[in-house]
Amino acid sequence: MSRMAQRWIDELHSPSPSPSESDPDMTESSSEFPSVAGQLLVAMPSLIDPHFGGSVIYVAEHTARGAMGIVVNRPADMNLGSLFSRIDLSLSGSELSELPVFVGGPVQTDRGFVLHEPLGKWSSTLPISTGLGLTSSRDILEAAANGRGPKRFLVSLGYSGWAAGQLDAELAANAWLNVPISQTSLLFDTPAEDRLGAAFRMLGVDPLNLSGAVGHA
Repeated sequence: MSRMAQRWIDELHSPSPSPSESDPDMTESSSEFPSVAGQLLVAMPSLIDPHFGGSVIYVAEHTARGAMGIVVNRPADMNLGSLFSRIDLSLSGSELSELPVFVGGPVQTDRGFVLHEPLGKWSSTLPISTGLGLTSSRDILEAAANGRGPKRFLVSLGYSGWAAGQLDAELAANAWLNVPISQTSLLFDTPAEDRLGAAFRMLGVDPLNLSGAVGHA
């Protein structure tokens, strides 16, 4: 059995808690805290970083204690068929097998995360918004392999994380544009290579006209 397969099995039987589960303070809501959870972060052209330059990130959680999200426009060098094979599942004959796996970020890159709609009931899920969740347990992939998975989903290896105040400072420094979204088509339907441009178009912004001095959306 591969190390990756064992990791998914471990997650199923002893799922790691989501940030809100591991720290009760993460669940505390504040009308004064400017959370961008459920929004997109679009890297400004001035952001020169090997992990985040040119990236679009969906923010799963953002509180005073920190933030986490998934890069949704950076496919890995494997598809779902290959990933499922590595974790001892099969997508043989399924149209899902050619879907890309994404590099979700530089944190825990040997761990899988599934961003999905609808929310469903899985062993370890962080609810993000009505109908949308982020799951790290193997049972959701087993369901997908058997044709019983969520209607729409994407799989990433790793995630993007920020310590307390870190994302807030980056937003204040105009490293990111935050983009509210009311529909999830960009996450699941728009081709990965078009998501950066689509996010800018949602704001009516031409990235060629942007600089590090531009403010937030």
